[in-house]
Amino acid sequence: MQSICADLVLQRLAPDTGTALNRQLYECLREAILDGSLPPSSALPASRDLARELTMSRNTVLHAYAQLQAEGYVHSRVGSGTFVAETAPDSFLSAGRAMAEPAATSAPVRLSKRAQALLANASAAPVQWGAFMPGVPDVTQFPHRTFSRILTRLWRAPAPELLTYAHGGGHPALRAAIAEHLRVARSVRCEPDQILVTEGVHQAIDLSLRMLVDPRDTVWVEEPGYWGFHKVLQMDAARVRPLQVEPADDGPACNATGWPRGGKAPRLIFVTPSHQYPLGAVMSLARRRELLDHARASGGWIVEDDYDSEFRFAGRPIPAMQGLEADSPVIYIGTFSKTLFPGLRVGYMVLPRALAPAFRTAHADLYREGHAITQLALAELITEGHYAAHIRRMRVLYARRRALLVGLITEHLGSEFLHPQASNAGLHLVLRLPDGCDDVAIAAAAQAQGVLTRPLSAYYRRAGARRGLLLGYACVQEAHIAPAFERLLHCLRAAGIGSVGALSTVRGPFRTTPAAVR
Repeated sequence: MQSICADLVLQRLAPDTGTALNRQLYECLREAILDGSLPPSSALPASRDLARELTMSRNTVLHAYAQLQAEGYVHSRVGSGTFVAETAPDSFLSAGRAMAEPAATSAPVRLSKRAQALLANASAAPVQWGAFMPGVPDVTQFPHRTFSRILTRLWRAPAPELLTYAHGGGHPALRAAIAEHLRVARSVRCEPDQILVTEGVHQAIDLSLRMLVDPRDTVWVEEPGYWGFHKVLQMDAARVRPLQVEPADDGPACNATGWPRGGKAPRLIFVTPSHQYPLGAVMSLARRRELLDHARASGGWIVEDDYDSEFRFAGRPIPAMQGLEADSPVIYIGTFSKTLFPGLRVGYMVLPRALAPAFRTAHADLYREGHAITQLALAELITEGHYAAHIRRMRVLYARRRALLVGLITEHLGSEFLHPQASNAGLHLVLRLPDGCDDVAIAAAAQAQGVLTRPLSAYYRRAGARRGLLLGYACVQEAHIAPAFERLLHCLRAAGIGSVGALSTVRGPFRTTPAAVR
Protein backbone atom coordinates (compact mmCIF):
# COMPACT_ATOMS: atom_id res chain seq x y z
CA MET A 1 0.00 0.00 0.00
CA GLN A 2 2.92 2.33 0.70
CA SER A 3 4.27 2.15 -2.85
CA ILE A 4 0.80 2.34 -4.37
CA CYS A 5 -0.06 5.47 -2.38
CA ALA A 6 3.26 7.08 -3.27
CA ASP A 7 2.79 6.32 -6.96
CA LEU A 8 -0.72 7.78 -6.84
CA VAL A 9 0.51 11.01 -5.28
CA LEU A 10 3.45 11.37 -7.67
CA GLN A 11 1.10 11.06 -10.65
CA ARG A 12 -1.18 13.80 -9.31
CA LEU A 13 1.32 16.29 -7.94
CA ALA A 14 1.58 19.36 -10.17
CA PRO A 15 5.16 20.72 -10.20
CA ASP A 16 5.93 24.44 -9.89
CA THR A 17 2.36 25.57 -9.13
CA GLY A 18 3.38 27.96 -6.40
CA THR A 19 1.17 26.09 -3.91
CA ALA A 20 2.79 24.91 -0.69
CA LEU A 21 3.91 21.29 -0.93
CA ASN A 22 1.93 20.19 2.14
CA ARG A 23 -1.22 21.72 0.55
CA GLN A 24 -0.57 19.89 -2.71
CA LEU A 25 -0.14 16.62 -0.85
CA TYR A 26 -3.33 17.22 1.14
CA GLU A 27 -5.34 17.91 -2.05
CA CYS A 28 -3.96 14.84 -3.80
CA LEU A 29 -4.90 12.57 -0.90
CA ARG A 30 -8.34 14.19 -0.49
CA GLU A 31 -9.18 13.71 -4.18
CA ALA A 32 -7.99 10.10 -4.02
CA ILE A 33 -10.30 9.48 -1.04
CA LEU A 34 -13.29 11.13 -2.73
CA ASP A 35 -12.93 9.31 -6.06
CA GLY A 36 -12.42 5.94 -4.39
CA SER A 37 -8.75 5.46 -5.27
CA LEU A 38 -8.15 5.24 -1.53
CA PRO A 39 -11.17 3.23 -0.32
CA PRO A 40 -12.76 3.50 3.15
CA SER A 41 -10.84 1.82 5.98
CA SER A 42 -7.66 1.52 3.90
CA ALA A 43 -4.44 2.28 5.74
CA LEU A 44 -2.26 5.21 4.70
CA PRO A 45 1.51 4.74 4.79
CA ALA A 46 3.35 5.82 7.88
CA SER A 47 4.38 9.46 7.56
CA ARG A 48 8.09 8.56 7.68
CA ASP A 49 7.71 5.94 4.89
CA LEU A 50 5.62 8.18 2.62
CA ALA A 51 8.05 11.09 3.09
CA ARG A 52 10.96 8.85 2.09
CA GLU A 53 9.19 7.53 -1.03
CA LEU A 54 8.10 11.06 -2.08
CA THR A 55 11.52 12.55 -1.20
CA MET A 56 9.94 15.29 0.92
CA SER A 57 10.24 16.18 4.59
CA ARG A 58 8.29 14.23 7.16
CA ASN A 59 6.80 17.48 8.51
CA THR A 60 5.21 18.09 5.10
CA VAL A 61 3.45 14.72 5.30
CA LEU A 62 2.45 15.27 8.94
CA HIS A 63 0.86 18.64 8.06
CA ALA A 64 -1.16 17.03 5.22
CA TYR A 65 -2.30 14.16 7.47
CA ALA A 66 -3.28 16.58 10.22
CA GLN A 67 -5.44 18.64 7.84
CA LEU A 68 -7.17 15.51 6.47
CA GLN A 69 -7.88 14.35 10.03
CA ALA A 70 -9.23 17.74 11.05
CA GLU A 71 -11.70 17.66 8.17
CA GLY A 72 -12.78 14.08 8.87
CA TYR A 73 -11.23 12.35 5.87
CA VAL A 74 -8.94 10.15 7.96
CA HIS A 75 -8.60 9.04 11.55
CA SER A 76 -5.68 7.77 13.58
CA ARG A 77 -5.37 4.84 15.93
CA VAL A 78 -2.60 4.96 18.49
CA GLY A 79 -0.09 2.27 17.68
CA SER A 80 -1.92 1.25 14.48
CA GLY A 81 -1.61 4.10 12.01
CA THR A 82 -3.76 6.41 9.90
CA PHE A 83 -6.87 5.12 8.06
CA VAL A 84 -9.33 6.51 5.55
CA ALA A 85 -12.65 7.33 7.23
CA GLU A 86 -15.71 5.18 6.47
CA THR A 87 -17.68 8.24 5.27
CA ALA A 88 -16.23 11.41 3.81
CA PRO A 89 -17.68 14.79 4.95
CA ASP A 90 -21.09 15.46 3.36
CA SER A 91 -20.03 18.84 2.01
CA PHE A 92 -17.55 17.15 -0.32
CA LEU A 93 -19.52 14.09 -1.43
CA SER A 94 -21.22 15.73 -4.42
CA ALA A 95 -17.96 17.31 -5.52
CA GLY A 96 -16.22 13.97 -5.20
CA ARG A 97 -18.84 12.24 -7.32
CA ALA A 98 -18.59 14.96 -9.94
CA MET A 99 -14.86 14.46 -10.18
CA ALA A 100 -15.27 10.67 -10.46
CA GLU A 101 -17.96 10.72 -13.13
CA PRO A 102 -16.62 10.56 -16.68
CA ALA A 103 -17.54 13.28 -19.10
CA ALA A 104 -20.67 12.55 -21.11
CA THR A 105 -20.08 11.67 -24.73
CA SER A 106 -22.55 11.82 -27.56
CA ALA A 107 -20.70 9.45 -29.89
CA PRO A 108 -21.67 5.79 -29.35
CA VAL A 109 -19.01 3.13 -29.05
CA ARG A 110 -18.42 1.53 -32.44
CA LEU A 111 -18.00 -2.23 -32.44
CA SER A 112 -17.41 -4.46 -35.43
CA LYS A 113 -20.45 -6.10 -37.02
CA ARG A 114 -19.18 -9.47 -35.85
CA ALA A 115 -18.92 -8.19 -32.28
CA GLN A 116 -22.40 -6.72 -32.42
CA ALA A 117 -23.84 -10.01 -33.64
CA LEU A 118 -21.98 -11.89 -30.92
CA LEU A 119 -23.25 -9.64 -28.14
CA ALA A 120 -26.81 -9.68 -29.47
CA ASN A 121 -26.97 -13.43 -28.88
CA ALA A 122 -24.48 -13.99 -26.07
CA SER A 123 -24.80 -17.54 -24.72
CA ALA A 124 -22.31 -17.89 -21.85
CA ALA A 125 -24.33 -18.10 -18.62
CA PRO A 126 -23.27 -15.88 -15.69
CA VAL A 127 -24.11 -18.68 -13.22
CA GLN A 128 -22.36 -21.99 -13.81
CA TRP A 129 -23.29 -24.09 -10.79
CA GLY A 130 -26.53 -25.63 -9.61
CA ALA A 131 -29.51 -27.69 -10.75
CA PHE A 132 -29.82 -28.31 -13.68
CA MET A 133 -26.88 -26.57 -15.34
CA PRO A 134 -25.77 -28.73 -18.30
CA GLY A 135 -22.16 -29.52 -19.03
CA VAL A 136 -20.85 -28.91 -15.51
CA PRO A 137 -19.31 -31.76 -13.48
CA ASP A 138 -19.44 -32.12 -9.72
CA VAL A 139 -16.32 -30.12 -8.91
CA THR A 140 -16.67 -30.87 -5.19
CA GLN A 141 -15.55 -34.46 -5.90
CA PHE A 142 -12.27 -33.46 -7.51
CA PRO A 143 -9.30 -35.03 -5.65
CA HIS A 144 -8.20 -31.69 -4.21
CA ARG A 145 -5.81 -33.06 -1.60
CA THR A 146 -3.96 -35.28 -4.07
CA PHE A 147 -3.58 -32.50 -6.62
CA SER A 148 -2.58 -30.02 -3.91
CA ARG A 149 0.09 -32.41 -2.64
CA ILE A 150 1.58 -32.71 -6.13
CA LEU A 151 1.46 -28.94 -6.74
CA THR A 152 3.00 -28.14 -3.34
CA ARG A 153 5.96 -30.40 -4.04
CA LEU A 154 6.50 -28.87 -7.49
CA TRP A 155 6.32 -25.32 -6.12
CA ARG A 156 9.03 -25.92 -3.49
CA ALA A 157 11.86 -25.50 -5.99
CA PRO A 158 10.45 -24.96 -9.50
CA ALA A 159 12.88 -25.05 -12.39
CA PRO A 160 13.12 -21.72 -14.28
CA GLU A 161 11.66 -23.25 -17.45
CA LEU A 162 8.44 -23.95 -15.52
CA LEU A 163 7.99 -20.24 -14.80
CA THR A 164 8.69 -18.74 -18.21
CA TYR A 165 6.78 -18.73 -21.49
CA ALA A 166 6.48 -22.27 -22.76
CA HIS A 167 6.93 -23.52 -26.31
CA GLY A 168 6.25 -26.82 -28.00
CA GLY A 169 2.55 -27.44 -27.50
CA GLY A 170 2.47 -28.20 -23.80
CA HIS A 171 4.69 -29.82 -21.17
CA PRO A 172 6.22 -33.04 -22.58
CA ALA A 173 5.10 -35.06 -19.56
CA LEU A 174 1.48 -34.03 -20.01
CA ARG A 175 1.53 -34.67 -23.75
CA ALA A 176 2.89 -38.16 -23.13
CA ALA A 177 0.30 -38.85 -20.42
CA ILE A 178 -2.58 -37.64 -22.65
CA ALA A 179 -1.37 -39.75 -25.58
CA GLU A 180 -1.21 -42.89 -23.45
CA HIS A 181 -4.62 -42.26 -21.92
CA LEU A 182 -6.28 -41.66 -25.29
CA ARG A 183 -4.72 -44.75 -26.86
CA VAL A 184 -6.13 -46.95 -24.10
CA ALA A 185 -9.43 -45.23 -23.27
CA ARG A 186 -10.53 -43.86 -26.65
CA SER A 187 -8.67 -45.98 -29.27
CA VAL A 188 -7.04 -42.81 -30.60
CA ARG A 189 -3.97 -43.33 -32.79
CA CYS A 190 -1.42 -40.81 -31.60
CA GLU A 191 2.05 -40.12 -30.28
CA PRO A 192 3.07 -37.34 -27.86
CA ASP A 193 4.39 -35.15 -30.68
CA GLN A 194 0.85 -35.02 -32.13
CA ILE A 195 -0.60 -33.61 -28.89
CA LEU A 196 -1.09 -29.86 -28.53
CA VAL A 197 -2.23 -28.63 -25.11
CA THR A 198 -4.70 -25.71 -25.25
CA GLU A 199 -6.66 -23.56 -22.85
CA GLY A 200 -9.92 -25.38 -23.45
CA VAL A 201 -11.86 -26.44 -26.51
CA HIS A 202 -12.69 -22.90 -27.66
CA GLN A 203 -9.00 -22.15 -28.19
CA ALA A 204 -8.61 -25.39 -30.13
CA ILE A 205 -11.52 -24.42 -32.39
CA ASP A 206 -10.16 -20.92 -32.87
CA LEU A 207 -6.69 -22.20 -33.76
CA SER A 208 -8.12 -24.71 -36.26
CA LEU A 209 -10.08 -21.96 -37.99
CA ARG A 210 -7.17 -19.55 -38.11
CA MET A 211 -4.85 -22.18 -39.54
CA LEU A 212 -7.13 -23.88 -42.06
CA VAL A 213 -9.98 -21.53 -42.99
CA ASP A 214 -9.87 -18.26 -44.91
CA PRO A 215 -12.72 -15.71 -44.63
CA ARG A 216 -15.84 -16.91 -46.43
CA ASP A 217 -14.56 -20.49 -46.68
CA THR A 218 -17.23 -23.08 -45.96
CA VAL A 219 -17.41 -25.13 -42.76
CA TRP A 220 -20.02 -27.69 -41.77
CA VAL A 221 -21.42 -27.70 -38.25
CA GLU A 222 -23.93 -30.11 -36.76
CA GLU A 223 -27.52 -28.93 -36.57
CA PRO A 224 -28.31 -28.62 -33.70
CA GLY A 225 -24.82 -28.10 -32.37
CA TYR A 226 -22.70 -26.63 -29.62
CA TRP A 227 -23.21 -22.86 -29.37
CA GLY A 228 -19.49 -22.38 -28.67
CA PHE A 229 -18.66 -23.60 -32.18
CA HIS A 230 -21.00 -21.02 -33.67
CA LYS A 231 -19.60 -18.14 -31.60
CA VAL A 232 -16.00 -18.77 -32.62
CA LEU A 233 -17.04 -19.36 -36.24
CA GLN A 234 -18.97 -16.11 -36.19
CA MET A 235 -15.94 -14.12 -35.08
CA ASP A 236 -13.74 -15.76 -37.71
CA ALA A 237 -16.16 -14.92 -40.56
CA ALA A 238 -16.52 -18.46 -41.88
CA ARG A 239 -19.45 -19.48 -44.06
CA VAL A 240 -21.42 -21.98 -41.97
CA ARG A 241 -23.55 -24.75 -43.47
CA PRO A 242 -25.70 -26.96 -41.21
CA LEU A 243 -24.91 -30.68 -41.09
CA GLN A 244 -28.17 -32.38 -40.15
CA VAL A 245 -28.06 -34.64 -37.09
CA GLU A 246 -31.56 -36.01 -37.72
CA PRO A 247 -31.71 -37.48 -41.25
CA ALA A 248 -35.52 -37.72 -41.00
CA ASP A 249 -35.59 -33.93 -41.27
CA ASP A 250 -33.61 -33.74 -44.50
CA GLY A 251 -34.93 -30.76 -46.40
CA PRO A 252 -33.98 -28.93 -49.57
CA ALA A 253 -30.65 -27.90 -48.04
CA CYS A 254 -29.51 -31.53 -47.73
CA ASN A 255 -28.96 -34.45 -50.03
CA ALA A 256 -30.11 -37.98 -49.31
CA THR A 257 -27.35 -38.66 -46.78
CA GLY A 258 -27.85 -35.43 -44.86
CA TRP A 259 -24.81 -33.59 -46.25
CA PRO A 260 -25.37 -29.91 -47.09
CA ARG A 261 -26.24 -29.55 -50.77
CA GLY A 262 -24.49 -27.12 -53.09
CA GLY A 263 -21.81 -24.56 -52.31
CA LYS A 264 -18.09 -25.08 -51.83
CA ALA A 265 -16.59 -28.20 -50.30
CA PRO A 266 -16.03 -27.69 -46.57
CA ARG A 267 -12.59 -26.86 -45.24
CA LEU A 268 -13.63 -28.05 -41.76
CA ILE A 269 -16.41 -30.35 -40.55
CA PHE A 270 -17.26 -30.05 -36.84
CA VAL A 271 -18.86 -33.16 -35.32
CA THR A 272 -19.46 -34.84 -31.95
CA PRO A 273 -19.79 -38.45 -33.15
CA SER A 274 -19.49 -40.44 -29.91
CA HIS A 275 -22.13 -38.43 -28.04
CA GLN A 276 -23.75 -35.73 -30.13
CA TYR A 277 -24.19 -32.37 -28.45
CA PRO A 278 -26.85 -31.55 -27.44
CA LEU A 279 -29.16 -34.44 -28.50
CA GLY A 280 -26.93 -37.29 -27.33
CA ALA A 281 -27.09 -39.50 -30.45
CA VAL A 282 -24.25 -41.78 -31.54
CA MET A 283 -23.10 -41.43 -35.13
CA SER A 284 -23.30 -44.73 -36.99
CA LEU A 285 -20.17 -46.40 -38.31
CA ALA A 286 -21.40 -46.03 -41.89
CA ARG A 287 -21.90 -42.28 -41.48
CA ARG A 288 -18.46 -41.90 -39.88
CA ARG A 289 -16.82 -43.62 -42.84
CA GLU A 290 -18.79 -41.47 -45.27
CA LEU A 291 -17.54 -38.35 -43.52
CA LEU A 292 -13.94 -39.58 -43.61
CA ASP A 293 -14.23 -40.35 -47.33
CA HIS A 294 -15.83 -36.94 -47.98
CA ALA A 295 -13.07 -35.10 -46.13
CA ARG A 296 -10.31 -36.96 -48.00
CA ALA A 297 -11.95 -36.40 -51.37
CA SER A 298 -12.49 -32.67 -50.80
CA GLY A 299 -9.16 -31.95 -49.11
CA GLY A 300 -10.94 -30.87 -45.93
CA TRP A 301 -10.52 -31.80 -42.28
CA ILE A 302 -12.86 -33.18 -39.62
CA VAL A 303 -12.77 -31.67 -36.11
CA GLU A 304 -13.96 -34.39 -33.73
CA ASP A 305 -15.06 -33.03 -30.35
CA ASP A 306 -15.04 -35.89 -27.84
CA TYR A 307 -16.28 -33.67 -25.03
CA ASP A 308 -17.65 -36.15 -22.43
CA SER A 309 -17.00 -39.57 -23.90
CA GLU A 310 -15.64 -40.90 -20.59
CA PHE A 311 -19.11 -40.96 -19.04
CA ARG A 312 -20.99 -43.85 -20.64
CA PHE A 313 -23.19 -45.69 -18.18
CA ALA A 314 -24.25 -48.77 -20.15
CA GLY A 315 -23.06 -50.73 -23.16
CA ARG A 316 -19.65 -50.83 -24.76
CA PRO A 317 -17.56 -47.64 -25.10
CA ILE A 318 -17.83 -45.89 -28.47
CA PRO A 319 -14.31 -45.55 -29.95
CA ALA A 320 -13.21 -42.25 -31.46
CA MET A 321 -13.64 -41.60 -35.19
CA GLN A 322 -9.99 -40.54 -35.34
CA GLY A 323 -8.84 -44.12 -34.71
CA LEU A 324 -10.88 -45.76 -37.46
CA GLU A 325 -8.03 -45.53 -39.94
CA ALA A 326 -4.36 -44.66 -39.95
CA ASP A 327 -3.43 -41.05 -40.68
CA SER A 328 -7.08 -40.01 -40.77
CA PRO A 329 -8.00 -36.41 -41.74
CA VAL A 330 -9.27 -35.79 -38.20
CA ILE A 331 -8.31 -33.17 -35.63
CA TYR A 332 -9.37 -34.75 -32.35
CA ILE A 333 -10.09 -32.32 -29.49
CA GLY A 334 -10.90 -32.93 -25.85
CA THR A 335 -10.80 -31.25 -22.49
CA PHE A 336 -10.39 -31.90 -18.77
CA SER A 337 -13.27 -29.51 -18.03
CA LYS A 338 -15.83 -32.32 -17.77
CA THR A 339 -13.65 -34.98 -16.15
CA LEU A 340 -11.96 -32.70 -13.58
CA PHE A 341 -13.24 -29.11 -13.38
CA PRO A 342 -13.87 -26.31 -15.93
CA GLY A 343 -11.71 -23.74 -14.13
CA LEU A 344 -8.63 -25.84 -14.85
CA ARG A 345 -8.75 -24.53 -18.47
CA VAL A 346 -6.75 -27.37 -19.97
CA GLY A 347 -7.76 -28.94 -23.26
CA TYR A 348 -5.88 -30.77 -25.98
CA MET A 349 -5.76 -31.46 -29.70
CA VAL A 350 -4.55 -34.60 -31.43
CA LEU A 351 -3.26 -33.33 -34.75
CA PRO A 352 -2.55 -35.23 -37.96
CA ARG A 353 1.22 -35.41 -38.38
CA ALA A 354 1.10 -33.12 -41.41
CA LEU A 355 -0.45 -30.33 -39.31
CA ALA A 356 1.34 -30.72 -35.98
CA PRO A 357 4.52 -28.62 -36.55
CA ALA A 358 2.65 -25.63 -38.02
CA PHE A 359 -0.01 -25.71 -35.30
CA ARG A 360 2.61 -25.83 -32.52
CA THR A 361 4.44 -22.79 -33.90
CA ALA A 362 1.24 -20.81 -34.46
CA HIS A 363 -0.08 -21.68 -31.00
CA ALA A 364 3.07 -20.37 -29.34
CA ASP A 365 2.98 -17.14 -31.37
CA LEU A 366 -0.76 -16.44 -30.99
CA TYR A 367 -1.47 -17.46 -27.41
CA ARG A 368 1.89 -17.52 -25.54
CA GLU A 369 1.89 -20.84 -23.74
CA GLY A 370 2.27 -21.17 -20.00
CA HIS A 371 0.85 -22.97 -16.91
CA ALA A 372 3.74 -25.44 -17.08
CA ILE A 373 3.59 -26.32 -13.38
CA THR A 374 -0.14 -27.01 -13.57
CA GLN A 375 0.43 -29.17 -16.64
CA LEU A 376 3.21 -31.12 -14.93
CA ALA A 377 1.00 -31.69 -11.88
CA LEU A 378 -1.82 -32.89 -14.11
CA ALA A 379 0.57 -35.28 -15.84
CA GLU A 380 1.46 -36.83 -12.49
CA LEU A 381 -2.23 -37.07 -11.57
CA ILE A 382 -2.76 -39.12 -14.74
CA THR A 383 0.35 -41.30 -14.62
CA GLU A 384 -0.13 -42.16 -10.93
CA GLY A 385 -3.62 -43.51 -11.69
CA HIS A 386 -5.60 -40.86 -9.78
CA TYR A 387 -7.27 -39.54 -12.94
CA ALA A 388 -8.61 -42.92 -14.06
CA ALA A 389 -9.79 -43.70 -10.54
CA HIS A 390 -11.61 -40.36 -10.36
CA ILE A 391 -13.40 -41.04 -13.65
CA ARG A 392 -14.53 -44.46 -12.40
CA ARG A 393 -15.93 -42.93 -9.21
CA MET A 394 -17.71 -40.16 -11.08
CA ARG A 395 -19.18 -42.58 -13.61
CA VAL A 396 -20.96 -44.41 -10.78
CA LEU A 397 -22.09 -41.17 -9.16
CA TYR A 398 -23.41 -39.61 -12.37
CA ALA A 399 -25.22 -42.82 -13.36
CA ARG A 400 -27.08 -42.72 -10.05
CA ARG A 401 -28.06 -39.08 -10.49
CA ARG A 402 -29.11 -39.65 -14.09
CA ALA A 403 -31.34 -42.55 -13.09
CA LEU A 404 -32.97 -40.42 -10.40
CA LEU A 405 -33.75 -37.61 -12.83
CA VAL A 406 -35.05 -40.03 -15.49
CA GLY A 407 -37.33 -41.56 -12.88
CA LEU A 408 -38.77 -38.18 -11.90
CA ILE A 409 -39.41 -37.21 -15.53
CA THR A 410 -41.07 -40.54 -16.27
CA GLU A 411 -43.21 -40.45 -13.13
CA HIS A 412 -44.44 -36.85 -13.36
CA LEU A 413 -44.42 -36.19 -17.11
CA GLY A 414 -44.15 -39.49 -18.93
CA SER A 415 -41.43 -41.27 -20.84
CA GLU A 416 -42.42 -39.46 -24.06
CA PHE A 417 -40.82 -36.31 -22.62
CA LEU A 418 -37.39 -37.98 -22.76
CA HIS A 419 -35.65 -37.36 -26.06
CA PRO A 420 -35.56 -40.75 -27.81
CA GLN A 421 -32.26 -40.08 -29.54
CA ALA A 422 -30.32 -39.74 -26.33
CA SER A 423 -27.78 -42.46 -25.52
CA ASN A 424 -27.02 -43.63 -22.03
CA ALA A 425 -24.09 -41.28 -21.59
CA GLY A 426 -23.01 -37.72 -20.89
CA LEU A 427 -23.78 -35.14 -18.23
CA HIS A 428 -27.25 -33.97 -19.30
CA LEU A 429 -30.66 -35.10 -20.54
CA VAL A 430 -32.87 -33.44 -23.12
CA LEU A 431 -36.41 -32.84 -21.85
CA ARG A 432 -38.60 -32.92 -24.95
CA LEU A 433 -41.26 -30.17 -25.20
CA PRO A 434 -44.14 -29.58 -27.63
CA ASP A 435 -43.47 -27.75 -30.88
CA GLY A 436 -44.67 -24.19 -30.68
CA CYS A 437 -43.95 -23.71 -27.00
CA ASP A 438 -41.47 -21.05 -25.92
CA ASP A 439 -38.63 -23.02 -24.36
CA VAL A 440 -36.59 -19.81 -24.00
CA ALA A 441 -39.31 -18.28 -21.80
CA ILE A 442 -39.65 -21.50 -19.82
CA ALA A 443 -35.90 -21.57 -19.17
CA ALA A 444 -36.06 -17.93 -18.00
CA ALA A 445 -39.00 -18.70 -15.69
CA ALA A 446 -37.09 -21.67 -14.25
CA GLN A 447 -34.03 -19.51 -13.65
CA ALA A 448 -36.21 -17.08 -11.71
CA GLN A 449 -37.07 -20.06 -9.49
CA GLY A 450 -33.40 -20.93 -9.03
CA VAL A 451 -33.35 -23.72 -11.61
CA LEU A 452 -30.69 -23.43 -14.32
CA THR A 453 -31.26 -24.97 -17.74
CA ARG A 454 -30.77 -24.18 -21.42
CA PRO A 455 -33.43 -24.09 -24.16
CA LEU A 456 -32.89 -26.65 -26.92
CA SER A 457 -34.01 -24.22 -29.62
CA ALA A 458 -30.96 -22.03 -28.88
CA TYR A 459 -28.74 -24.73 -30.39
CA TYR A 460 -30.36 -24.44 -33.83
CA ARG A 461 -29.44 -21.94 -36.52
CA ARG A 462 -32.54 -22.50 -38.67
CA ALA A 463 -36.24 -21.86 -38.26
CA GLY A 464 -38.51 -24.63 -37.02
CA ALA A 465 -36.11 -25.75 -34.30
CA ARG A 466 -37.24 -28.45 -31.92
CA ARG A 467 -38.22 -27.36 -28.43
CA GLY A 468 -36.83 -28.75 -25.21
CA LEU A 469 -34.68 -28.12 -22.17
CA LEU A 470 -31.17 -29.37 -21.42
CA LEU A 471 -31.09 -30.69 -17.86
CA GLY A 472 -27.65 -31.29 -16.39
CA TYR A 473 -27.56 -33.71 -13.47
CA ALA A 474 -23.83 -34.06 -12.80
CA CYS A 475 -23.42 -31.06 -10.47
CA VAL A 476 -26.62 -31.71 -8.45
CA GLN A 477 -26.50 -33.70 -5.24
CA GLU A 478 -29.12 -36.43 -5.06
CA ALA A 479 -30.97 -34.72 -2.21
CA HIS A 480 -31.41 -31.58 -4.32
CA ILE A 481 -32.62 -33.20 -7.55
CA ALA A 482 -36.25 -33.78 -6.53
CA PRO A 483 -36.83 -30.28 -5.04
CA ALA A 484 -35.29 -28.61 -8.09
CA PHE A 485 -37.35 -30.76 -10.45
CA GLU A 486 -40.49 -29.83 -8.53
CA ARG A 487 -39.79 -26.14 -9.16
CA LEU A 488 -39.15 -26.87 -12.83
CA LEU A 489 -42.38 -28.86 -13.03
CA HIS A 490 -44.27 -25.87 -11.65
CA CYS A 491 -42.84 -23.70 -14.49
CA LEU A 492 -43.79 -26.31 -17.09
CA ARG A 493 -47.36 -26.56 -15.84
CA ALA A 494 -47.65 -22.79 -15.72
CA ALA A 495 -46.82 -22.91 -19.44
CA GLY A 496 -49.53 -25.54 -20.02
CA ILE A 497 -47.09 -28.44 -20.30
CA GLY A 498 -47.32 -31.66 -18.33
CA SER A 499 -50.93 -32.68 -18.82
CA VAL A 500 -52.09 -35.70 -20.79
CA GLY A 501 -51.58 -35.21 -24.51
CA ALA A 502 -49.25 -32.24 -24.01
CA LEU A 503 -46.86 -33.67 -26.61
CA SER A 504 -49.53 -34.30 -29.21
CA THR A 505 -48.16 -31.44 -31.33
CA VAL A 506 -44.69 -32.98 -31.67
CA ARG A 507 -43.91 -33.76 -35.32
CA GLY A 508 -43.70 -37.50 -35.98
CA PRO A 509 -41.19 -39.89 -34.42
CA PHE A 510 -37.56 -38.86 -34.21
CA ARG A 511 -35.18 -41.12 -36.08
CA THR A 512 -32.85 -42.68 -33.57
CA THR A 513 -29.51 -44.33 -33.97
CA PRO A 514 -29.82 -48.11 -34.30
CA ALA A 515 -29.25 -49.91 -31.03
CA ALA A 516 -26.43 -51.93 -32.58
CA VAL A 517 -24.16 -48.87 -32.75
CA ARG A 518 -25.11 -47.33 -29.39
